Amino acid sequence: MERVSVVMPAYNAAATLEASMHSALAQTHAGVELLVVDDRSTDGTWELIQRQAEADPRVVPIRQPRNAGVAAARNAGIEAATGHHVAFLDSDDTWYPDKLEVQLAAMRAAGARVSYTAYERVDETGRVLSRVRPPERATYAGMLKGNCIGNLTGLYDRSLGDPRFGAMGHEDYVFWLGLVRQAGEAVCAAPERVLASYLVRSGSLSANKLRAARWQWRIYRESERLGVLRSGWYFAHYAARAVRKRV
Repeated sequence: MERVSVVMPAYNAAATLEASMHSALAQTHAGVELLVVDDRSTDGTWELIQRQAEADPRVVPIRQPRNAGVAAARNAGIEAATGHHVAFLDSDDTWYPDKLEVQLAAMRAAGARVSYTAYERVDETGRVLSRVRPPERATYAGMLKGNCIGNLTGLYDRSLGDPRFGAMGHEDYVFWLGLVRQAGEAVCAAPERVLASYLVRSGSLSANKLRAARWQWRIYRESERLGVLRSGWYFAHYAARAVRKRV
């Protein structure tokens, strides 16, 4: 059985954490290890994680020595992971029950080492705002035009190594961009199906389009070290895709 290490950062997430953990533990793929990394919460999140760990040995509780942010929490989870594959699920998002099973089958069929899925965006009442349907395959050049891997859907084979998340805007995009560059390409599992739900909170950082555009430009220039003209060319594609990506 291929073990999947699911990394879940959590900070003051007591209201949503249990549902997110349940969606990971209730997967039809039985080989799941859930590493829940508490980033020094103050609302009872750590106590909830400990209770869940006592009830289910698949839960691995990790507590950060200090509050250091989501990137550091994910990195702590990666470092403690023991699975053949790694996936990420935030403490307010959820998966459909067969998400991992479908992805692993798609990766085996395609000989791929990175995969992702379609997902839905929901508000705090559970209402579906939109569905994000990425392309069937992703390449590095294609990813430079815009991220098509929602972090809550990504799954990678650890034969690629274990990269780390950087403390920067769009850190998840940079993470998957590097993995796709190394793997050659990534595949979308069951592109006709939505397999995860992403919670959109009002006033979230990702909702600020101007800030997101600045982060994107920095990725081209500083992370990927592209020239100004090439950066501008990819940024034009990124801006056009951002307008039409949600249907």
